[in-house]
Amino acid sequence: MRAPTSRPTIAPRSSCAPSPPEPASEFAAVNSDCGHAPARAKKSLGQNFLIDPNLQRKIVQALAAGPDDEVLEIGPGRGALTAHLIGRPRRLILVELDDRLAADLVERWGARPDVQVVHGDALEVDLPGLAERPHALKVLGNIPYNITSPLLFRLLKRPRPAQILVMVQREVAERLLADAGTSEYGALAVGVRSVADVERVLHVPRQAFRPVPRVDSTVVRITPHDPPRLTEHDEKALRVLVRACFQWRRKQLQKTLREHPDLLLDRALLEPIGAATGFDLSERPERLSPEELLALSRAIAAILG
Repeated sequence: MRAPTSRPTIAPRSSCAPSPPEPASEFAAVNSDCGHAPARAKKSLGQNFLIDPNLQRKIVQALAAGPDDEVLEIGPGRGALTAHLIGRPRRLILVELDDRLAADLVERWGARPDVQVVHGDALEVDLPGLAERPHALKVLGNIPYNITSPLLFRLLKRPRPAQILVMVQREVAERLLADAGTSEYGALAVGVRSVADVERVLHVPRQAFRPVPRVDSTVVRITPHDPPRLTEHDEKALRVLVRACFQWRRKQLQKTLREHPDLLLDRALLEPIGAATGFDLSERPERLSPEELLALSRAIAAILG
């Protein structure tokens, strides 16, 4: 369930230097059922709380937030990762949709000059607008499974952050890292890897959460290309092509180029496109790598003028 499109509630903050880290009691609170936050997760929001302190530490260590960094945490929930982050970056921005949990975050950390709590939907909030330096921002999140793809694509719109470290469903991680021609390979892999590098960081078993989900999770690091390797025009054209190709992933490439409503290329253009790319257009588009799909997109643009 998504929040309404009203403006997010932003707790005031000071521009002072970071305050000291939280005491050990905070870690015990967020990992117990009697901590500050309500114990019951909202199924409608896809909430599963990470309760393993060792995994919490490893995830925060993987982010490598330093005293000069600005960090955006999406969906901090009960503060499992937040408690380990406090005092590390120069500035920490927390975006939480759940009104109960957002209020609890304000109560616990809202008075700190280095913390800003935003009560809002990460799919609606102007995330780059929250940062002082969007290109240098580090993003951390235990993302609800039901919004993973749209949120990743939103985070990868320009201006892009320096790093995105997210915990996703294991199946999503496999799709992000899939090779061309496999059943897991699709628009998500091409869309993300055309503008960023992706690596697997950490396996997180389902038993590390409460309530226990049906699937395991994986932490992945997404590092946007800096400087960007594609122009904005290239990115837009590639998105159109990729969407068409994977909507019709089992059809021959030439049929997709000719008949998909987003493309509708004249049959006479297929031969020069094939000659320019060296691709066999009788192949299925799912066999083309991100680099090959980009080459195809550029060839189409060049021939169309």
